[in-house]
Amino acid sequence: MTYGIMGAMPDEVDQLCARLTGVTKETYAGVEYHQGRLGDKEVVVCCAGMGKANAASTVQVLITRYGVERLIFSGIAGNMTNRIGIGDVVVGQTVFYHDAELDMLAQSAPFLKEYTGDPALVKAALDACAACGVKAIAGRIATGDRFVGDAATKKAIEEACHPDCVEMEGAAVSQVAGRNGVPCVILRAMSDNADESGYDVLVVKKFSITEYVKTATDIVTRMLETL
Repeated sequence: MTYGIMGAMPDEVDQLCARLTGVTKETYAGVEYHQGRLGDKEVVVCCAGMGKANAASTVQVLITRYGVERLIFSGIAGNMTNRIGIGDVVVGQTVFYHDAELDMLAQSAPFLKEYTGDPALVKAALDACAACGVKAIAGRIATGDRFVGDAATKKAIEEACHPDCVEMEGAAVSQVAGRNGVPCVILRAMSDNADESGYDVLVVKKFSITEYVKTATDIVTRMLETL
């Protein structure tokens, strides 16, 4: 069994890459893929880049070129619920686009308007969060190519689809994984509240995500220990 582990930014995968043993690296179509072992599991770890197109193309490469059979995407997101706070985690039970014509998308494989996280991977993620002392919920993740950093956009998305968090890659990962019949799960640590303060923290001030990434790295590592 080979596991694919993805992030959108280098910081989101660097700590995982540092834990791998027996590593080989290959750059393909602009993405560097790290093949090795994490514990006793064969893994391929990569940084896809931000946005839906980067995520989708990287998933297909992981599956077609590297034979990935299960897929984990780990990163940060804007919080859209009062059920959790900054630093807590949403595990994608349901993942969908907030900026797409869903009826049109559902006319081609995998013929879905929303994508469901693989139950075994969702459970493993929730159990790993509990073991790491991280508050987590199985929730709804909304994906779009626009960074959500203002109250008006946040409110519009809340009213349209009621997500628990918002980000830029998860539905694309889930859609392409679904087309290929590959189980996947999306993990998101809350880094901001998807409003003006979030833009200021993440973009203007170049906020460091080191602590979020350390937590996510521990969670993914524990997941693989139990799978």
